[in-house]
Amino acid sequence: MKRVGLLTSGGDCQALNATMRGVVKGLSSNLDELEVYGFMNGYKGLIYGDYRLLGPKDFSGILTKGGTILGSSRQPFKLMREPDEKGLNKVEAMKQNYYKLRLDCLVILGGNGTQKTANLLREEGLNIIHLPKTIDNDIYGTDMTFGFYSAVNVATDAIDRIHTTAASHNRVFIVEVMGHKVGWLTLYAGLAGGADIILIPEIPYDIKKVVAAIDKRTKAGKGFTVIAVAEGAISKKDAKMSKKEYAAKLQKRGNASVAHELADEIKAANGPEVRITIPGHTQRGGSPCPYDRVLSTRIGLKCADMILHDEYGYMVGIVNDKMKKVPLGDVAGKLKTVSPKDQIIAEAKLMDICFGD
Repeated sequence: MKRVGLLTSGGDCQALNATMRGVVKGLSSNLDELEVYGFMNGYKGLIYGDYRLLGPKDFSGILTKGGTILGSSRQPFKLMREPDEKGLNKVEAMKQNYYKLRLDCLVILGGNGTQKTANLLREEGLNIIHLPKTIDNDIYGTDMTFGFYSAVNVATDAIDRIHTTAASHNRVFIVEVMGHKVGWLTLYAGLAGGADIILIPEIPYDIKKVVAAIDKRTKAGKGFTVIAVAEGAISKKDAKMSKKEYAAKLQKRGNASVAHELADEIKAANGPEVRITIPGHTQRGGSPCPYDRVLSTRIGLKCADMILHDEYGYMVGIVNDKMKKVPLGDVAGKLKTVSPKDQIIAEAKLMDICFGD
């Protein structure tokens, strides 16, 4: 008998269900006795004992279903060792619920914050396997995360649709793409959608360079410009601020996003008509693309194989198209960012895409 726990934590994305399906199908095809417990709403379910026994019907027909059948929530890692409002020790509570169900292991699907808590539980002696989920593709130790390419498809479609209206009205259009700390999603969607300017957090932009790129297109007879900007993009001026100063600026900015600030800066510099589009959470939603369905199924099956061989304390990563066991302690807390020296940046600049630097 194998008893396996599943939970999904952090922001939802496409292919969470497909990944869990891969895990369970891989196990059920090779075990006569299997119990799978789903913890509801992320780490909250593990902390407060909110779980249910899952059966084959729960994993039928979910390959193409977005979101997560288990629900999710954000539980900041920095607060995990702090008691809740009633004084409950969250780490001890999670351990107690794990042992109460006599689990052989706990499979945790999530991004960077989720991974850090998964590693904490590993350090506390639990059998843990982490599966890398995020539309940001920023998890260290894996070439790709499931959910990324599905989000790229959505963001690219938004840029594609903006192109026609931008060309029709000779306007500057800013499409704000998700990504607070890293720019992989904006970079890929910008390239796939033919954006003229791509601004990402890793490359602080000079507004004068952005305006110059717009002017260059105008002088070349191209009446419109499409800008793909990551929500965490930052100007060179702001990048020189201390963390405290920049946090104060963001608080003062309120609900206005970087796209609105950028639009104001462009209009102040040369006055072209600027419009803003923010696809927002549509980038997380809907059915996973075929690539993500294959990737998540492979990740789930690799996880199942590891459980069958009692191999715990790892993240399942994909490296050079091969599924790998990556020691959780080696990658937890590390961020995979875009380097300004990456080949893909040089290639984009070769066709005159402006990064504001």
